[in-house]
Amino acid sequence: MQYKADSPEDYILQLPEDRKAPITKLNNLIKKHMPKDLEAGMGYGMLAYYVPKSIYPNGYHCKPFPPLPFINLASQKNFIALYHSGMYAKKELYDWFVSEYPKHCKYKLDMGKSCVRFKKMDDIPYDLIEQLLGKMSVEEWIDIYETAINK
Repeated sequence: MQYKADSPEDYILQLPEDRKAPITKLNNLIKKHMPKDLEAGMGYGMLAYYVPKSIYPNGYHCKPFPPLPFINLASQKNFIALYHSGMYAKKELYDWFVSEYPKHCKYKLDMGKSCVRFKKMDDIPYDLIEQLLGKMSVEEWIDIYETAINK
């Protein structure tokens, strides 16, 4: 679902009641444990955690005017989605997450290349997400990103 929000606070205010608490908890967790030098705000209609232009002035190659995205969080129609670009770009990180997930959650993993979908609001593996946030630095993300776009 798309929300017309100019700030993370406005985004959260527009959410259905059953989504406000888990999105707020995830947002706070991400802001507390995200890699150093990321900034939080809005991007692509979602909560966004990105590499600021002061660190990476080139921005995102598809649309160079926004900063380089790294993590996004969204409330979709049937689930909460956590997008982590590092899992898409680094197979070892993806494989680690897939292998760890069953140790933290009783429901089957519902995941694309970078998107983890949480359909059960009471079974979001916050501790696993906290661990994921410490697995890649901004510098590593920029290196992986530049290697991929320069091929």
